[in-house]
Amino acid sequence: MIDKIPVWINIVFIVIAICTIVFFYLSNSKPIKVTLILIAWSILHSVLAYNGFYLNTGSTPPRFVIVFFPSLILIIYGCLPKNFNWIKNNRRLLSSTFLHTVRLPIEIVLFYLFLNKMIPQIMTFKGFNFDIMVGIAAPVISILLWKKIIDKKILLLFNIFGLILVLTILSIALLSSELPIQQFAHEQPNRAINYFPFILLPALIVPVVIYTHVTDIIRLTAIK
Repeated sequence: MIDKIPVWINIVFIVIAICTIVFFYLSNSKPIKVTLILIAWSILHSVLAYNGFYLNTGSTPPRFVIVFFPSLILIIYGCLPKNFNWIKNNRRLLSSTFLHTVRLPIEIVLFYLFLNKMIPQIMTFKGFNFDIMVGIAAPVISILLWKKIIDKKILLLFNIFGLILVLTILSIALLSSELPIQQFAHEQPNRAINYFPFILLPALIVPVVIYTHVTDIIRLTAIK
């Protein structure tokens, strides 16, 4: 953990990670095996980060690749055409839409990490991270969906907009990290993700958010 960070920030972020897993479980018709894999994956990276594995940012290849690339491969696999029928039959749009509410407290945590010089300002809502808008909109959209006030077109636009924002901040975060591809924030890079529990942002939360957006878009475009 980061010594100078208030304990409550760590606790809040761990709760956010747990909520992400719970909402994933509910929005995908309660898949036990996949959820257990997700939990095991999160524990693995948490243990590695807690023991300082990711603090060695000068290794070749960068140790961060074991966080990013397996998650990318799993997202691509989960969105392949052969899985479309499963997505259509098992996606629960109300739960998956509400999942994005976790992005509001995440933005608050990121702001405090910036104040503690663990991430650059560019990664916060005071910089180029507008993801907080999705976190604010998600519960409202969920209520309107529950009451059947909005149609699939609005929900589709919400998911497209949300996907663009999360991919944008993901790119900024990677290009601000202490990696060979770093382009931004050399004076105050993105260091927080090398520590527990913030390693769960790239290892768990962001992949789940991206997967949820993409599969919801697939589900919504299949609705006639």
